[in-house]
Amino acid sequence: MPRKISDIGEKGLIKRILSKAEKSDFNSTFLDNFSFKSLSDDAALINLGDQYLVATSDMLFKSTHFPDDMSYNQIGKKSVTVNVSDLAAMGAKPIGIIVSMGLPRDMLIDEFEELIEGILDMCSKYDMKLIGGDTNESQELTLCGTCLGLVQKENVLMKDGANPGDIIAITGPVGLAAAGFEVLFNKNKFQDLNPNYKDHLLKHALNPKARVNEGILLAKSGIITSATDITDGLVSEIDELINANNCRIGMTLNEEMLPIPEEIREVADKTGKDPLEFALYYGEDFELLLTVKKEGFKQIEERIHLYEIGNVTSSGKIEILHKDGTKNIIKPRGYEHLSPKKS
Repeated sequence: MPRKISDIGEKGLIKRILSKAEKSDFNSTFLDNFSFKSLSDDAALINLGDQYLVATSDMLFKSTHFPDDMSYNQIGKKSVTVNVSDLAAMGAKPIGIIVSMGLPRDMLIDEFEELIEGILDMCSKYDMKLIGGDTNESQELTLCGTCLGLVQKENVLMKDGANPGDIIAITGPVGLAAAGFEVLFNKNKFQDLNPNYKDHLLKHALNPKARVNEGILLAKSGIITSATDITDGLVSEIDELINANNCRIGMTLNEEMLPIPEEIREVADKTGKDPLEFALYYGEDFELLLTVKKEGFKQIEERIHLYEIGNVTSSGKIEILHKDGTKNIIKPRGYEHLSPKKS
């Protein structure tokens, strides 16, 4: 029986694209070794002499990316943020975004204007411009952003580059957005949740922010060996850094060091879930995951607050050191489009 794309999932499809793209014979003034290397990274690198033009694209659908509680203004903002976050992970400064829209016929003009206001608000926040796009009719609201940025060649951050002994760090707690969505989707369970906790969680779920300034500063520091943003879950992104590396590396997380705020623990308690699950396997946080040269970690921490959560090893595995001193291997999993069916 012919196989379906859902049999291999999004990551399997990407591997096939990369395999075919790497075999193609193409020479251009605007592409160099790092340009081809960036095919499996967060964004594409286009050679502009002493700089790279950094380009990324994300497609978002109303049914899968935007909960019913998200306003059209928040939808517009998120469509920009998800793209800008990819640039932040490369250390690039955003300069503009092209947004193509698939719009339902019955969409209200007020809703459309609210959507555009959200897009423009985020463009202003990230000091960039809306520079173009397209509109077409679609059965559901569909937004495809293509974002452009610039980074000096010597500063660009990539997924490849971690070395055994490096410190693993993140720019903020992970799991807050997932806990926020849990509150959104199960309102009856959280009627007595601390209002401050609820507001904080919903803010992370409905109004995500990209770590642009942090990405630029970290890139200029010269001590970041690899980086990506956390969109599909911490463990899934760690697996990406391991697979991107030309050498055999592994990563060990320290449970004691993982920043799991009390808000997440409260939500986990009310749902009967393990708070560690929220931190390890859920996405949408848009924090940066980094590996940092050990000798430079304290130096960069004086400028940007980072959470040290583990270290790079040569094991070839993802492991976690638990609070009781035991160590376990973690299998990578997280959100994946077109994911294979579970048996």
